Amino acid sequence: MLELAVAHALYERYPSFSEGRLAKIRSQVVSRRACAAVAEALGLGDKLRERGALPSEEIERLAENRNVLAALIEAALAALFLEHGFEPIEQPIVEAFSEQIAYAASHDIDYKTELQEALARRRSQVAYVVVSAEGPPHARRFTCAAVVDGRELGRGSGRTKKEAEQAAARQALTALEEERVKTGGEVSGS
Repeated sequence: MLELAVAHALYERYPSFSEGRLAKIRSQVVSRRACAAVAEALGLGDKLRERGALPSEEIERLAENRNVLAALIEAALAALFLEHGFEPIEQPIVEAFSEQIAYAASHDIDYKTELQEALARRRSQVAYVVVSAEGPPHARRFTCAAVVDGRELGRGSGRTKKEAEQAAARQALTALEEERVKTGGEVSGS
């Protein structure tokens, strides 16, 4: 429902943006980083500290963990949806994420940096490999792969190597998120 509320708001706010740009913005707004920032702004980390039944140092670590904060906002939204349905909570969701929407709409998304940060938490690194370069020099098209721990996690194409690497990083981030969802938590390095 978070993605639906954000997508609806983006479509209404930015009717001249291309579908691809809207998708990139939506992806950034609903990312773990953005969800954690909203959870922090809403004081969910503080609420966890108040209600914690674990040792204080463990609660403190959890209350500051980006993945935990993102999971808290997702759980809170799910509970609100189950209690009230989608329509009554759509606008409050958009309001809570309005800063994230404005930022994503006005800044280029750097998937390579986002991927590098995600991999640093796993103690992994990414290497970008040019898979192909086709076409004449004035109209070259590059395809690059994002390789993590010897495994290709993403592949993308673009008019420049940088564009191709960004596309590969975006696909790798999606693959990491899918792995995280399948395993029910943080994906560890190989």
